[in-house]
Amino acid sequence: MKRILTAEDDKEINRLICDYLSSQGYETLSAMNGLDAVRMVRDENDLSLLILDLMLPFQSGDMVLQKIRAFSDIPVIVVSAKSDTRSKIDLIKTGADDYITKPFDLDELLVRVEAVLRRYEGNNSRSQENQKLQFKNLTLDLTSGIASVCGKNMTLTVKEFSILELMLKNPHKLWSKANIFESVWGENYLSDDNTVKVHMSNIRSKLKKLDSDTEYIETVWGMGYRLIN
Repeated sequence: MKRILTAEDDKEINRLICDYLSSQGYETLSAMNGLDAVRMVRDENDLSLLILDLMLPFQSGDMVLQKIRAFSDIPVIVVSAKSDTRSKIDLIKTGADDYITKPFDLDELLVRVEAVLRRYEGNNSRSQENQKLQFKNLTLDLTSGIASVCGKNMTLTVKEFSILELMLKNPHKLWSKANIFESVWGENYLSDDNTVKVHMSNIRSKLKKLDSDTEYIETVWGMGYRLIN
């Protein structure tokens, strides 16, 4: 049974989310503040997903996300009353996998939970043993879902891993933002959506941090992205 942690300080909202997800077959846990959320992600075994409210006592959701991403690639769905694009982009940069705005419908939350879990499982559960993709000093282990650069593990979100997997499987292809978005997110691309740009910036930053001497991805202005062969 998949285990989902809800970090939300409003007791009634926390209870409603947990009760609803429990009714859908998930095991649920609750954290009422940011410190407990970080501790439980670190200490609890086999957590499948974190639903994270931004306005938490003791430690904000933004800080919780930053701390968790230092040691875990657990999928994170952020819940917030903020609906502006800038907030969403900042959270994606920090490592959120999805974002839902309050107030929300519990059925919508369930759809997002199931979609994020499917993507995560797709990255981490492969039928072939020891299936790996290699490009320069970057290795993607499709069996374990682990990315490494120069032998050092690289912490990626679910979507960042999926983007790299897509590109490494097609190393000579030029990818438009629409191609990447529709392949990874499985949704129609909107021309003013900066999601892919933000994810690419994150990926490049992480690659540069571990391998500053090697260029992996280039931007072809007005067209998209491709690996530098």
